[in-house]
Formats: sequence, C-alpha cells, structure tokens
Amino acid sequence: MKTLWRAACAALFLVPIACQAKQAPTMAPSGLAQLPLRITTATGKVHRFTVEVAATEAQQARGLMFRSSLAPDAGMIFPMRPPRMASFWMKNTFISLDIIFVRANGSIARIAANTQPFSLDPIESGEPVAAVLEIAGGRAAALGIREGDRVVLNP
Repeated sequence: MKTLWRAACAALFLVPIACQAKQAPTMAPSGLAQLPLRITTATGKVHRFTVEVAATEAQQARGLMFRSSLAPDAGMIFPMRPPRMASFWMKNTFISLDIIFVRANGSIARIAANTQPFSLDPIESGEPVAAVLEIAGGRAAALGIREGDRVVLNP
C-alpha cells in the first residue's frame, strides 16, 4: 500500500499538498486508487468528493467510459504531468459529465458543463492544465462551482 501511495503522489498535480496528508488511497471497485478531493468556491463554500485517480495512459484513455452512473460526490481525476493542453471526448461515455480543467496552482481554468454522451467532439482545456476532474453532469452548476475556484486533492 505504501508503494501505491507514493506512486499516486508522484502522479498527482499538487504533490506537496497531496503527500503531506497521512491518508493513503483506497481502491475503487474499478481497481483505481481513490482519494478525497475538495473544491472551495470563491464564497468559501467547500464541496468534498471522492475521486478515482486515472494515473496511467491506459487508465486515462478509458476514463469513465462504459459507466452507467456516477454518484453525486464521486469523480475521476486525470493528472497531467507536466502540465499541458488537454482534450477529451465522450466516446463510449454513457453519462453526461462536467469536465473541470485545473491549473497547476489548483485554480479552475475552465468547466465544460453537461457534456454530451457519446460525442466525438473535442472538449479542450484552452490552456495548459495540471489535472482534469470529471464529476456528474450538472453538479458544478448545482454546487456553484466556477472558474477560479480552488481544487485540492487529498485535503
């Protein structure tokens, strides 16, 4: 488990913050490590999620494809190391998602809300990002999450 924890820390976008916490990742039914994630809005409201970490190329290529549901407090994070332009699509994705592009400093750069299931249209970050977070479609708006809000993994 210690090796898994180190690997997860090495792959994550907020390495110093993520690795300071003592909580080791747990395993999701998918077999991916999962960690707590917190989004703090500009108004100070805090929203907590449990996210699966898609750390490898294969895990990132599959993402949330073929899933029929996603809990309102769940999601998946795709670390981008080093930060880079990101482009996603919804091929073989059965559910609508909010795709949240996160800068290296933890601030939200862009939110692609309520993405269209099965679409092959590219969904782009618009700038280099250190991570991409996917949550259930419509959740960002429902919770008042906006560009500029802060994302912290494993708070």
